[in-house]
Amino acid sequence: MLILPKAILFDMDGTLTRPVLDFPAIKAEMGIGDRPILEALAEMSDDDRRRAEAILLRHECQAAAASTLAEGCESLLAWLDQRGVRRALITRNSRDSVATVLARHGMMFQVLISREDGKFKPDPEPVLLACRRLGIVPADAWMVGDGCHDIEAGNAAGTPTVWISHGRVRQFAAEPWRTVRELLELTVLLEECQR
Repeated sequence: MLILPKAILFDMDGTLTRPVLDFPAIKAEMGIGDRPILEALAEMSDDDRRRAEAILLRHECQAAAASTLAEGCESLLAWLDQRGVRRALITRNSRDSVATVLARHGMMFQVLISREDGKFKPDPEPVLLACRRLGIVPADAWMVGDGCHDIEAGNAAGTPTVWISHGRVRQFAAEPWRTVRELLELTVLLEECQR
């Protein structure tokens, strides 16, 4: 029997919002090849990192200003509010781009974790930090996201993970607890839960 979680920890891009960021173009402009962006930034000299961060922030801010919500997002958040399920947003994006997305769509979260808060997904620390701030244990939340970093971070934190597949075949090793195609299907999964 499924138990309704006390909180949902959401990724942002590709989960709550439709994916807009062109990661190959960003990586090419930054000159980092196919490496993960934040990990590549951490290894750069100060000058190179400042230049690359400016490129990344420009792309993120443009995407945030043009963002659209994923189908089912508003109804899902309303469903959670009606049942007292708290929510956090955990993203590798900048706090500025998060603020733009939230203001654009009138969304509120009890906890926001961005890359400025320290370690970032796939490290479990952002998941653990969100749970601490919500006053719950990791097992009482679900980590929901569309990427491998979300599933890896949630699994490492001991949090049940839900992968939003968008109809894709999983290309990463981390095994999600559940897989749904989209947010509408996540709402159906939540409706199956018992308190």
